[in-house]
Amino acid sequence: MAVFHTETFLRNLLSYDYAAATGTTVWISLASMGLGLVVGIAIAVGRETSLWPLKVLATLYLWIFRGTPVLLQIVFAFNVLPAFGLILPAYACAILALGLAEGAYISEIMRAGIHAIGKDQREAGSALGLRPWQIMWLIVLPQAIRIVIPPIGNQFIGMLKLSALVSVIGVRELLLTAEQAASFDFRYLEALSAAGIIYLALTTIFTIGQTALEKALKPGARWSSDTALPPGTADMRS
Repeated sequence: MAVFHTETFLRNLLSYDYAAATGTTVWISLASMGLGLVVGIAIAVGRETSLWPLKVLATLYLWIFRGTPVLLQIVFAFNVLPAFGLILPAYACAILALGLAEGAYISEIMRAGIHAIGKDQREAGSALGLRPWQIMWLIVLPQAIRIVIPPIGNQFIGMLKLSALVSVIGVRELLLTAEQAASFDFRYLEALSAAGIIYLALTTIFTIGQTALEKALKPGARWSSDTALPPGTADMRS
């Protein structure tokens, strides 16, 4: 029967290696989510456009990145891209693969948020003489982003845990560091338990942050579309 060594557990939990690996996990997750947000918004807008080439490209992107495992995408970026002359550090490959994969799912979340905005908002923008792209970027997206904060927050927490996959290409994130620590004394219970505690702490912190952000952006009164329109256009409604 395995005996839990508290001293080994605390030594791992409080070590510099674990702290550095935690920092790596967090910044890879943040960078990947940032890339995913940019790509996701672009794909969502592309699917809503009337230009069929953009719709086809957006649909093809979703088909590829939602239909293949994230692990395969990570290994592909690390092992296949150099064959085409694109040699990237392991960290960059990790962020690229995770970000592009995340963008496929965020695009669907953003598209749902866009559809949640009533047609009257678009009609009001058209009445004010705004072009379709201005209506999307100035009226629809600002409101849609506020609506989709909860699911995007959940996606980020999932990304935080998904970042453990990048250990397969040698990125020293939290899981790989825990496995390496355990390989010295074969105390996998203590090493992995320490990593688990850190993951739990990170997800708890970001969950609290997400809740605080939702409360901060929750309107005290009804939404006023004045904030979504360019300066000087609010007085044109009457």
